[in-house]
Amino acid sequence: MTWSFELAAVDHPDAVRILREYMVDIATRYHRRHVPDAEIDGYLEEQHSRDLVPPTGAFLLARRDGVLAGCAGVRVATPDTTELTRVFLRPTERGTGGAALLVAAAEDAARDLGATVMRLDTRSDLVEARALYARLGYAEVEPYNDDPFAQHWFSKPLVRALSDRV
Repeated sequence: MTWSFELAAVDHPDAVRILREYMVDIATRYHRRHVPDAEIDGYLEEQHSRDLVPPTGAFLLARRDGVLAGCAGVRVATPDTTELTRVFLRPTERGTGGAALLVAAAEDAARDLGATVMRLDTRSDLVEARALYARLGYAEVEPYNDDPFAQHWFSKPLVRALSDRV
């Protein structure tokens, strides 16, 4: 099993497809019901990802053995701080180790944008995500935004590789 990660424009067909799957997944879990396409369209517009492009961010597509498997976004918050967002693996890809690799690739993209800190927010019902972030060294911090869907906030210093510091 081979994982690969590539920077992509959020309007690329694969990005559009996986962002929709992401939104269906999190909206369905939040509302605990089927969410109609029109409602998903509204969420995608309201919580758009258009800023996940340099210099304000980055968007990654994850592939396993060449097949689209997930995504992650990085948004610049301040010159040295980025926010991890839109982290998603298709249900069939969960438990394969891809999530940790995807977050690591997003951290690399954040470093490339000049970040020394990565932060994120998440919900209480996303238990697996919270466990992943804690396992990867993210510490729970005080709220840094007033997002109505955020219930937990995390932060992690991004240490540059030794070769980058020399």
